[in-house]
Amino acid sequence: MKYVLILMALALSTASFAQKKAQIEFQVSGVCGMCEARIEKALDVPGVIMAEWDVETKKATVAYKTKVLSEEQIHQLIANVGHDTEKIKATDEAYANMHGCCKYREGGSSCTGGDDQDHDDYRPE
Repeated sequence: MKYVLILMALALSTASFAQKKAQIEFQVSGVCGMCEARIEKALDVPGVIMAEWDVETKKATVAYKTKVLSEEQIHQLIANVGHDTEKIKATDEAYANMHGCCKYREGGSSCTGGDDQDHDDYRPE
């Protein structure tokens, strides 16, 4: 009986120290593979466990540690690199720094995100 109580106490203390995790899915504006790489790179930060953006559905799926990041901070990270989310619109300055084909507000064309020499040489001002 003593061992059972010790095991139960140990299990409860371990559970209380475990970090809470969440997974969210939301719309993110973008048009191509370059957008996908930019969005996913923006989410390559401590606290994000997994991040994917689907070019077809325009949906981001993000698993993260809630003690490190909030949902709003995740949206802000994406907006900071020029992409509008359901909750936060990117600044005009961040949007202007994207490659021309990525400019979804202006009907940017779908590009391949690397096959075109212009993409490789593009450096935002």
